[in-house]
Amino acid sequence: MSAARRTDRPAISRAARAALSRAASRATTTRAARRTRRVGLGAATVAALAVTATACATSSPNASTGSPSGSSGSSGSGKVVQVVAAENFWGSIAAQLGGSHAKVTSIITNPATDPHDYEPTAADARTVAGAQFAIVNGIGYDAWSDKLLSANPAGDRTELKVGDLVGIKPGGNPHRWYSPADVHQVIERITADYKKIDPADAAYFDARKTAFEDTALAPYNQLIAQIKAKYAGTPIGASESIVTPLAEGLGLKMLTPESFLDAISEGSDPTAHDKAEIDQQIKTKQIKIYVYNSQNSTPDVQAQVNEAKAAGIPVTTVTETLTPAGASFQDWQVRQLGGIEQALAKATGK
Repeated sequence: MSAARRTDRPAISRAARAALSRAASRATTTRAARRTRRVGLGAATVAALAVTATACATSSPNASTGSPSGSSGSSGSGKVVQVVAAENFWGSIAAQLGGSHAKVTSIITNPATDPHDYEPTAADARTVAGAQFAIVNGIGYDAWSDKLLSANPAGDRTELKVGDLVGIKPGGNPHRWYSPADVHQVIERITADYKKIDPADAAYFDARKTAFEDTALAPYNQLIAQIKAKYAGTPIGASESIVTPLAEGLGLKMLTPESFLDAISEGSDPTAHDKAEIDQQIKTKQIKIYVYNSQNSTPDVQAQVNEAKAAGIPVTTVTETLTPAGASFQDWQVRQLGGIEQALAKATGK
């Protein structure tokens, strides 16, 4: 996909994205250059970050702790685990599970930043160097994080790679935070890792996990169950592969060709055959709703959105990272699930 295609996002222009990146000292690029960029985070850059990190190990301002309602306050040893998460969707979960015994810093927090193309800063390297626990997505989604961890080694640091945990190999769908089953696996592992790092507070972490799953995630779990019970098997269309794990978790039937979903997600040009097939699905109303990533609305995607609306097919959105940036994982997901449920109700009359 050309640079013009990749940056054609109605909500964020090329100029705005560049200004945001300069202000944060973080460079983002087009997904068309992703494969080059992944290789191009060269040894000199990584080495420089490693050298800088050794000078000082402070955390960035994007740090947080979480307090799921109904959970207990601080207790036990008083230890605070220093945690770094590559992306804020995993960071939000880690913060809520860790409570007052964890300080979580997420590296990707700006909705305008493409996690695939991110270039770590010296501040990121310092955060990683001082972390006792690192959480990354893996599966090629945040390859820069592997380089960052390697450049800032720590023998006692616990590292969680979500892709390895859930058994998805490189080349598979990396958007595991959209898989409800995988989210629960990550919750289990984060809690287990907290208990391993800080065994004196094991009971506290168990209580946090129970509160998070039973209270904070209750609306999320309820919506997933409702949609699956009511709309399982309903055919849908989507703009890219970010929607696929969610569709599977909801029991919905994805009709959009996988090759098209992958092309848009990876920033390459979809084939004319795939576009024609999708046009036919929309024209003949084979799909009941259309779900698209509003942070990646390419001309091809926008054309399909317009076609779906013209055909009377309900359209709803998802985003790649927390939106707004300060939202919790569950509030973000519940808002999107609610939009999907409303679209399905409108389309089916159920």
